[in-house]
Amino acid sequence: MTSTKPPSSLLRTKWLEALLPEVPFDGWTRAAATAAAEKAGLTEGEQALAAPNGVPDLIAAFFDAAQAEAAEALEQADFDDMRTPEKVAAGLKAWLGALEPNREAVRRAAARGFMPWGAGGALQRAWSVSDMVWSAAGDVATDYNRYSKRGLLTAVIPTVVMYWLDGPEEDDLDAFIMRRLTRVSGIGRTGGRVLKPLLGALQGLRSGKRPGSGFGR
Repeated sequence: MTSTKPPSSLLRTKWLEALLPEVPFDGWTRAAATAAAEKAGLTEGEQALAAPNGVPDLIAAFFDAAQAEAAEALEQADFDDMRTPEKVAAGLKAWLGALEPNREAVRRAAARGFMPWGAGGALQRAWSVSDMVWSAAGDVATDYNRYSKRGLLTAVIPTVVMYWLDGPEEDDLDAFIMRRLTRVSGIGRTGGRVLKPLLGALQGLRSGKRPGSGFGR
């Protein structure tokens, strides 16, 4: 069966498959990426097509793949008997589950500056994950409520990821996520303190500038 993915995507996947086993030892470095490209048999032209910005493009592709895997898993999830916070928590867990085989690659991304999530690309990533989670939970709002939900979840994701990186027990992780969601859901009318700078930063990113309601039932 012929793949429908563009050549750049296929080359990027091939490159990542060669690179990821080395990231825990060498990090997301140019040297590691170059060695992985050679191992994968990619020419300089193919490398330029796959990741014109180099390592940052490979990091983004790594997170893209995990998010796509989580979204696919959530399509099969049964949310019928879950309250909204439980659906959101399940979405976050699905995303972390997709990242789990490469936890050290996430840690190395953090060490490289991909996190904390205030940086432009990382902020956009957190927003994208939030949108995926809320969409999987069945949220179809198109007004400000849509942005408030995703904005508040975007603010939660960094602490969840950093806690997860420490390798907590499953029950402890579940409890931590629910505590964070409960805390955010209680922000209520003061949520603008979180959302105003966050949405402003995102609008700045979308315009090409650098970045200077609760969950209910």
